[in-house]
Amino acid sequence: MSPTTSMKASKETAPGPQTIPAQTVLVEAVPTGRKIGEAQRKAKTVDRLKDWQYIERSLHRMIAGWGRHFTEWNDIVVCHRHVWEQSECVRRLRDRLSQFPGAAQNLDASVSVHLEKLVNTVLLAPSFEDALSGIYQVLMGALCKSYQLYAASAHPIHDAPTIATLHEVIGFHEQMRLYLRDYRRRHPHTIDATYKAAIEAQLANCGDLLEALPIEDLGAAPVGVNTTFRLPSTPGRPVGSLPGYAILPYLSVDFQNSIEARRLFWAYGYMLEMNLAIDQLRWIYDGHFMPWEFLQDISRHLWDESRHGDSGCSRLLDFGITLSDIGFPPYELSNGERSAEKELGLDIHSPANDCGTIAPLSPKELYEAVFFIGLIAETSHFIVKRQGYDDFLEGGDLESAEMMLFDIIDETTHVQYAHRWLPLLAQKASVDNSGYKERAVVLRREAQHNHLENLREWAQLPRDPGNAHYAKYQQLLAIMREKQPLSNKDTCGPRDPLPM
Repeated sequence: MSPTTSMKASKETAPGPQTIPAQTVLVEAVPTGRKIGEAQRKAKTVDRLKDWQYIERSLHRMIAGWGRHFTEWNDIVVCHRHVWEQSECVRRLRDRLSQFPGAAQNLDASVSVHLEKLVNTVLLAPSFEDALSGIYQVLMGALCKSYQLYAASAHPIHDAPTIATLHEVIGFHEQMRLYLRDYRRRHPHTIDATYKAAIEAQLANCGDLLEALPIEDLGAAPVGVNTTFRLPSTPGRPVGSLPGYAILPYLSVDFQNSIEARRLFWAYGYMLEMNLAIDQLRWIYDGHFMPWEFLQDISRHLWDESRHGDSGCSRLLDFGITLSDIGFPPYELSNGERSAEKELGLDIHSPANDCGTIAPLSPKELYEAVFFIGLIAETSHFIVKRQGYDDFLEGGDLESAEMMLFDIIDETTHVQYAHRWLPLLAQKASVDNSGYKERAVVLRREAQHNHLENLREWAQLPRDPGNAHYAKYQQLLAIMREKQPLSNKDTCGPRDPLPM
C-alpha cells in the first residue's frame, strides 16, 4: 500500500466527533437575580446518596430480620454472607458521601418519611417467601434500576467516583438476585399480588427512586422501628439435624489427653458456632440505636462465625460425617440435655414461622451479649486453639490446622470489636463499664470452675459398647482415624482442658 493510499484509508476510518449522550447536570441553577446559596454549592449527588444509603441500610436490616426463617444449611450460610455483603454496600455509599463537603452531616442525615413507608411495606410481608421476593426482587430490582439510570446520565468524568461505587453495589446485588433465582428453582413461589402492588404503590410515591425526595419536618426512622414486626423466637433449623446422640460430654472429658478427641471436638465445635451467627441476626436487627460502624463490625463478626460454622461442617464432610450423622443442636442442647428444650421455651421441631416471636434485645441485653462473646467465650479459648493448631500441624492434618488458624485470626479481631464498643453500649444501657476487664477475668475463672465440675460428672458416664452415645462417639473417632490418621496420635502429650 502506497503512503497516499494509507493516508486516505486513515482519514476514512478515523472516528468523527463523539456524540455525548444527554446528561443530567448535577448542580442547581442560580435563580435570576439571586445570590449563590447553599443549594447551588452542593452537588445533587449528595441527596441521592443519602436516599440510597437509607434504602441499603434498610435492606441490611430486613435481611437480618427475616434471616432466622431459613431452614436449609446452605441457605443459612448464604443469608449470613448477604448480611456482610449488604453492609459493604452501605459502607461504599458512606465512603462516597464522606468525600463531599459536610460529611459529618451527610452520613446520617434525615431522609423523607416516604422512604420509611416504602421499606416498612416491604418488611411487613405476609410470609417469609413473600419477604424474599419483596426484598431481593422488587425493592432491590428498583434500586438497581435507579443506580443504572443515574450511572447512564451522570457525567462519566466529573462524577466517575459515584458511578464506580454504584457499579460495585450493583455487582453485589446482581449476585444476590441470582441467588434468589436459584432458591426459587428449589422453592417455587409467586409473590402475593396485594403485597407486590403495595410495594409498587410506595415506590411510585417515592418517584421510583429516580430523584432525591424532599425531607419533611419528621424524617424517616429505621425500617421496622415503627411497626409490630418481630423476629421468630426460635430460628429455623435443617431437617434431620436434631442430635440423636450426646457426644459432647465424652469429647469434653477426653479433650485434654487425646488429640483425636480434640480434632473431632474442633470440627464439631466450629460447626456449632453457626448458632452464634444465627443469634447475631438479633444483634443487628435490634441494635438500630447504635452507630452504623457498630453494625458494620457486627456484620463482619456474624459472617465470620457463620464461616466458622460452615468450616466445621465442611471439615466433617471431608471425613464423610454429615449433619444427620452428628447433629446440629442449639448450644443449650449440645450436651444432650433434652429437658432444657422445655425449660428454655425452645421448640426446635417447629418451623420458625410457627414458634411465635421474641421481644427485641434491650440495650443492656445487647451489652451483655457482646461482653460475654468477646471477653469470655472468645478470649478464653485462644490458648487451647493455638495448641490445637500446633498439634494438627505436627500430626500432618494440614486442613484441620488451617481451620484452626483462620479462626484464631478472626477471633482476635472479634475481641477488639468488644473492647471498641462496650463503652458506648454501656452508655446506651446505663451500665457501669468501669472495671469490665477485671469482671471478665472473674467470670472466665468461674466458667473454668463450672466446666471442671461438669467434667467430674461426665467422667462417670458409661463407656461400654452397649451405650449408644459412647458407641457413636467411638464410631466418629474411628471414621476420622481411618480417613486421615494423625502421625502424633501416640506421642502428643496432654494439653490444657477446655476453659468452659
